Amino acid sequence: MIHKGVVKTMSKKLLEHEVGEQIDNYVLIKSVTKGTASNGNAFLSVALQDKSGEIEAKLWSITKEDEEIYIPETIVKVAGEIQNYRGRLQLKIKAIRLAGPNEPVELSDFLEKAPLSKDIMVEKITAYIFEMENSNIQRLTRHLLNKHKDAFLEYPAATKNHHEFVSGLAYHVVSMLDLAKAISSLYPSLNRDLLYAGVILHDLGKVIELSGPVSTTYTVEGNLLGHISLMMIEIGKAAEELQLEGEEVTILQHLVLSHHGKAEWGSPKPPMVREAEILHYIDNLDAKMNMMDRALARVKPGEYTERVFALDNRSFYKPTFSAE
Repeated sequence: MIHKGVVKTMSKKLLEHEVGEQIDNYVLIKSVTKGTASNGNAFLSVALQDKSGEIEAKLWSITKEDEEIYIPETIVKVAGEIQNYRGRLQLKIKAIRLAGPNEPVELSDFLEKAPLSKDIMVEKITAYIFEMENSNIQRLTRHLLNKHKDAFLEYPAATKNHHEFVSGLAYHVVSMLDLAKAISSLYPSLNRDLLYAGVILHDLGKVIELSGPVSTTYTVEGNLLGHISLMMIEIGKAAEELQLEGEEVTILQHLVLSHHGKAEWGSPKPPMVREAEILHYIDNLDAKMNMMDRALARVKPGEYTERVFALDNRSFYKPTFSAE
């Protein structure tokens, strides 16, 4: 097993390298999974990341010591070659070592973040809440957002696939609110208060479901209950604390319950009010656009992206002509 170090630092980020290029970078270990090769030797599948995104790598013929030191949230110095393996980028590791305590790197150097600042996102979401005319919906939404505000502004929207970066949850909500506003202007029969509240609350349970913004995993509550059930409970508690009565609470719970659209996609109930149907569509649209945009940002015009598993394992072509 090769584990000895490298000293030269490259300025290019992890996913800015092309297939065939050599890398020599500090990176963060995001996740680790142990496996057994066909020859019986143990290996580690390691997800490495920096601000450009993540890439998979393999550590072959590992020792017990390797298992103990190469763990999530660990910064390492790695040298290797970028390869294409079954339509996806993969790093062939040639050398790897732990970053030392005196080396000029820290955790925040490797975390991908939302393209909007927290202050801007808070300002935008607050403006949407201020637009709400129904006092019950406004009070309940503001109460729950304030209760979980710090985590909401830090957490990703998922462990993988879409908005899986620091502040990804808040950025997902802001994007969906803008979509909701545009769609409701075309369909004035929609109740904007319900739709905006549904957007803000639909994934808020993820601050309980997920472990945090770094090397994100599922909590015990997340595995056993899931963010939909957790948010149902939170809405019920908030209604009791605020002494709210009325159909608004039930409808908001329904929006949360149905936002995945179908039982096979994780929704206990299908959408049964207009706003629930639209919430499902814009949630799905924003997630898919985020996946496509991030994949296409990593290729040049005239090239195809790596396969995106969550989008039916498709590759996407980047046109060579300008949109202008």
